[in-house]
Amino acid sequence: MRHSPTIFIVPTGIGCEIGGFAGDAIPVAKLLASASGCLVTHPNVMNGGSLADTDERIYYVEGYNLDRFAKGEIGLRKVNQQKLGIIFDSSIQEELLVRHLQVADACIASLGINIDSYVITDEPIGVVTNNQTTGISGGYLENPSTLIEAGQKLLKKGITAIAIVTQFPDEGNIAQIELYREGKGVDSIAGAEAVISHIISKFLRVPCAHAPALMPIGLKDDLDPRAAAEEIGYTFLPSVLIGLNKAPELIELSKSSKKISLHPQDIESIVVPSGALGGEAVLACIERGLRVISVKNNGTLKVSNNDLNYSNVIEVENYLEAAGIILSLREGINLKSLSRPLKSFKDSQIQ
Repeated sequence: MRHSPTIFIVPTGIGCEIGGFAGDAIPVAKLLASASGCLVTHPNVMNGGSLADTDERIYYVEGYNLDRFAKGEIGLRKVNQQKLGIIFDSSIQEELLVRHLQVADACIASLGINIDSYVITDEPIGVVTNNQTTGISGGYLENPSTLIEAGQKLLKKGITAIAIVTQFPDEGNIAQIELYREGKGVDSIAGAEAVISHIISKFLRVPCAHAPALMPIGLKDDLDPRAAAEEIGYTFLPSVLIGLNKAPELIELSKSSKKISLHPQDIESIVVPSGALGGEAVLACIERGLRVISVKNNGTLKVSNNDLNYSNVIEVENYLEAAGIILSLREGINLKSLSRPLKSFKDSQIQ
């Protein structure tokens, strides 16, 4: 059976109903992978705190590198296993550091993941979160250079993929955090998380993903199920290590002659929330004339095809419908034949 390679994106920090929480888009990713036979997605979709899932048909690619892939700058090569290293922020409290080291032990002992070494930054990274009036999660680092230097130490040790754990401020916006836990708000730390992983991707060019270090918070009995995965463990690191274990190698198309498993020219479609059509990967796919499947998945972004007026967009109500579209195209079934009324062919004459 042929594949229909597809990119699946749910942007970080915009509060999507599906994918705006802890791994709540994993079932969608598995469905789309089944329909397409080959799916490229990013950690925001696949990371579920203490929970994770894997699928040989899914390529786990950090967002900055997924944008580069969509632009045609890199290819992806499947690996049997990555050699993982972990960067720990020097400002992480001792108790939290011990918990994270125990996660590494557990992943080695129980899952056979190759976690080789870790490094603690020379100075605090200094994560600052901010949420704009638009309701989009954002943030920045006060000391990004110490993060890069720590990553360079791991690369010299032969590490091929990097997990990053940074201390996040515990005195965040309590009201906003409570709204998120109730399923009504935006993940307030997601934007800063994206900045952290983008920096490692940009400067070190290896697979990476981030997990925040946060002290446990009080029990909430009216917790939204989508936020539950973040509340059942001491750390968010397990899903990151599971995702990175078999994350594909990033191959620079302009510099390397290595064999690749998936070329950006193989991609046939990109699936994205209907209000998030302005991202780099989407615009790159549009520039290449690829099919965009726009799914109703409410979030704070409102960049739709009304703004772009792109002709090759299929708008659908949900991800079940998106999967059906992809499967139909994969099987070579004309989408017109599946809808009613069916327009008569006699009206198709070219004048």
